[in-house]
Amino acid sequence: MGSIAFAAKITHVPSMYLSELDGPHKGCRQAAIDGHIEISRRCRELDIDTIVVFDTHWLVNSGYHINNAPHFKGVYTSNELPHFIKNMPYEYDGNTELGDIIAAGCTAAGVQTRAHSDTTLALEYGTLVPMRYMNEDRRFKVVSISALCQVHDLEDSARLGDALRRSIEEHYEGKVAVLASGSLSHRFAQNGISEQYLHRVWSPMLEHMDREVVRMWQQGEWQEFVAMLPEYADKCHGEGFMHDTAMLLGTLGWDNYQGKVEVLTPYFGSSGTGQINAVFPLNGQP
Repeated sequence: MGSIAFAAKITHVPSMYLSELDGPHKGCRQAAIDGHIEISRRCRELDIDTIVVFDTHWLVNSGYHINNAPHFKGVYTSNELPHFIKNMPYEYDGNTELGDIIAAGCTAAGVQTRAHSDTTLALEYGTLVPMRYMNEDRRFKVVSISALCQVHDLEDSARLGDALRRSIEEHYEGKVAVLASGSLSHRFAQNGISEQYLHRVWSPMLEHMDREVVRMWQQGEWQEFVAMLPEYADKCHGEGFMHDTAMLLGTLGWDNYQGKVEVLTPYFGSSGTGQINAVFPLNGQP
């Protein structure tokens, strides 16, 4: 029936929006924007109808949640970095059918998940930034899933990903892309010196670990990566505790995944954090 036809780990740094604006940082994130544009192109070629985003800017303290509104429209300013993203307009269509299918399938698999359709929940910028560059013409429907999970186990997030894939394959008619929207290391630069780190990672150790992780992904060392993921997420300040990455790998087979990642936007530093756009090929699924 349905299928996950595309999967990727993506950046959503707010300096991408800043990069559009006239001023000293204009063009600074063009490589990241180009990576999103390429992802959009591939999704169009594959006839994707809906993009599911695992959003590490949506904080939850109990259960898993889906922003399943039928339509999203507004003007967004980041409360975290209002000098980076200010008055950014957006409008996208949701997919309530798919959100309900995912919530039912995950809950039946033992991962309590709620889809919120009759809601005033707004999208977070982990979804809004990539959609700006991938979906400006509203070609794709959008479903956003909470991935800043405060009190959750990474294994449960992997089970959510597995149940999401099975639900799509068994109960949905269409093609879906899944995007893990979050960084690698996520230690922001200290207040007062952030400008010095606009294009840098906070420490040599964090950058070294991130680059080693990217190497492991490119070599397909998934059993080793999954084994170290909890400690890596903790000690390297993984964004959203790296639940987006666990969800993504859950859709692909977790530690049985055998794909070798294709890097679209090479690893880069941004305000102290480590970022990338990378495609996870589906031919590595067990």
